[in-house]
Amino acid sequence: MRRASQIRGRAPGPALMAPILAAVGLAAILAASPARAAELKVAATIKPIHALVAQVMQGVGTPTLLVQGAASPHTYALKPSDAASLHHADVFFRVSENVEPFTRKIVEALPPSVRTVTLADAPGVTHLPVRTGETFEPHDHAHEGGDHDHDGHSGDGHDHGHDHDDHDHTPGSTDGHVWLDPENARKMVTEIARVLAEASPADAETFKANAARADAALAALESEIEGDLAPVKGMPFVVFHDAFQYFEHRFGLAAVGSITMSPEHKPSAKRLTEIRRKLASLKAACVFSEPQFQAKLVAAVTEGTTARAGTLDPEGALVEPGPAAYASLLRNLTTGLKSCLLAPG
Repeated sequence: MRRASQIRGRAPGPALMAPILAAVGLAAILAASPARAAELKVAATIKPIHALVAQVMQGVGTPTLLVQGAASPHTYALKPSDAASLHHADVFFRVSENVEPFTRKIVEALPPSVRTVTLADAPGVTHLPVRTGETFEPHDHAHEGGDHDHDGHSGDGHDHGHDHDDHDHTPGSTDGHVWLDPENARKMVTEIARVLAEASPADAETFKANAARADAALAALESEIEGDLAPVKGMPFVVFHDAFQYFEHRFGLAAVGSITMSPEHKPSAKRLTEIRRKLASLKAACVFSEPQFQAKLVAAVTEGTTARAGTLDPEGALVEPGPAAYASLLRNLTTGLKSCLLAPG
């Protein structure tokens, strides 16, 4: 019995201690490690924002893109599958409810577990006032002539209210297309990395490193485009809707008017006549349409004038989604401007 007692009180041998110490050590490591969000779920609205988020998330996960293909965020209607996906997201990135009006109601309905990030409000993002005036269409659809009734409804019977900033042209309102300035994109990348690090602290260093690489790439892209656009600086042109001010401001370009301020509203015949009459005095070499909207409106404006027709894509409608989409978008704008403005004739 004495021997049995001694055996029961004896300390475990080396063979038993090794797995015990390993288990204790693993528990200590897990306790000391930052919490990691399992399968971090992230969604973004439009391709350029999705591209910036995808760059920061590389190596950790892939964000979901809501506005697919050539759809416009100005007129996009959220699909039930998108709404379900958003309800299970950890983080939801958008520009603003003004640029993506479809997000207004869905954000109000999301559970508290979903963090909505409005990148237009990111620290350091520059905002420009909406342009108004004789050649940039005043926001007065009620007096344009038969295309809209006095309640601000379009002739298709749907309510396209314009109480959001990027289409609110009262004094002091701001242009919502902030992503078209690469300096703003750099500020957004910083904010994206900060938010994602809070959502998944274990990946914070990866997000930080990815953001640093994205920032350097955006700086190089800005320098590249600055050189490419040098030959067309100051050359006047007209756009379909006033979506390019941030790009123009950054690179010294000269849009002198727009066909319409609100892309979901068809411009009146009166408006088209006004622009056609003014093209000569504006000395505009080109009038640019957009992929999502009717090119025949631009053809109607340029008919009988010396102005050429081109296409500019402010939201990446024709760009393949993914980390490279932001650079592709800005390079396509550069190519579109040069190919029309520098064309002979």
